[in-house]
Amino acid sequence: MRSMVLTAQELLASFKNETRILLHLMSKVDPATLDYRPAGKQRSMKELLQYLSFMGPIMVGAVRNGFNPEVWGAAVAAAPSDLADLMAAVEAQVPKYEAALAGFSDADYREVIEMFGRNESRGYLLVNLVLGSCAAYRMQLFLYLKACGREELNTMNLWAGVDGQMG
Repeated sequence: MRSMVLTAQELLASFKNETRILLHLMSKVDPATLDYRPAGKQRSMKELLQYLSFMGPIMVGAVRNGFNPEVWGAAVAAAPSDLADLMAAVEAQVPKYEAALAGFSDADYREVIEMFGRNESRGYLLVNLVLGSCAAYRMQLFLYLKACGREELNTMNLWAGVDGQMG
């Protein structure tokens, strides 16, 4: 059986850091590029931002309480369209992460659950499914920004969430 390799505080700090970096990247979005779509069947920039505005906290809740398609559907329907509102929704994720992770015990992290056809511990799913998805979708946003002409963005923006030159 896998055990949790992060403390509860480190896991929460990781989600907070993902939120911080995502907001940094979102601050680089030109509203004129919200309709950018790399290919016909890929999400547009706006659709990606809408997804990112709820995905993390909803997935943490799903790991805690089980996946609920109605909760997911409501989050999809409530996702804002305006860039400022999308950023506000992402800013609001930190207290949602805090609330969703509050009270998790070491035993809770180690409890094996079935989710999406997999039997894994909650801790494993939180790190590898949810936290990993946050990093992956942040990378997608970074690539969209680069494709839309933000050539000044570099690894510092993507992984540190700061403007800076590579040294």
